[in-house]
Amino acid sequence: MSTFRFLNVAERDGVVTCTMSNPPTHTLVAAEVTELDQLIDSLEKRDDVRVVVFTGAGEGVFIAHYEVGELAVSAERSSAEPKREPPSAAPGLHPFHRFILRMQRASFITVAAINGRTAGGGLEFALGCDFRLAMAGDFRIGLPETSVGIIPGAGGTQRFARLLGTARALDLILHAQTVSPGDALALGLVHRVFDAATFAQSVDAFAADLASRAPIALAAAKRAIYEGSELSLVDGLLVEQREFDRCMASRDAATAMRNLLNGKPLGQWQGR
Repeated sequence: MSTFRFLNVAERDGVVTCTMSNPPTHTLVAAEVTELDQLIDSLEKRDDVRVVVFTGAGEGVFIAHYEVGELAVSAERSSAEPKREPPSAAPGLHPFHRFILRMQRASFITVAAINGRTAGGGLEFALGCDFRLAMAGDFRIGLPETSVGIIPGAGGTQRFARLLGTARALDLILHAQTVSPGDALALGLVHRVFDAATFAQSVDAFAADLASRAPIALAAAKRAIYEGSELSLVDGLLVEQREFDRCMASRDAATAMRNLLNGKPLGQWQGR
């Protein structure tokens, strides 16, 4: 695997753990997004990766936020340019958007292990993962961009609205509110909150459980949920039907169901 500046990558039993590090600020920068995209690219070419866990190297911080210095330079450059009419055609997606969508299309499951405070681009990165696991603690997470004159720019407005509903997204984003891990769980922003003393072990167990499950079925369910959520019910059902048929055509499913009928262990998943 490639050597990265911002990422420390380890793997065991189908689980890849990526620890993100950009001291001393532990902010997210463009070069780090490029490395993350390169990592996903390399993992997509393999068939033995089941789960990818992302966590932060900083003490009490997952990803602080996107690097304000980079944003400030861009804002200063834009504000100095002559005012122009908005383009008639929609511009292409930003590389960060493309990276997040790529994670969602990947056959493996992605997990954000939020081991401390995170805001703005850091939370938007976590929102792009399939699961968000937060460590219990006295820290805040949220999208406070409107407090510095901008809006979330890496999918936050869209994913908050889809995840929480329009009314709650408006309230949190327009008021630049951040919340505790417990409140994030109550809102549905995160899937689990684990005790700080055993956070790493709890994340490992969560990832190992996913990695032990049928990979074809997990990938198919992931595709059906993401694709179908953007479609009408009938079209979504067609997506589900396609993915169900894909599972039914796998040797894993045939073997497991026959073993179940015969009272035998399901067997080892072969991914085919």
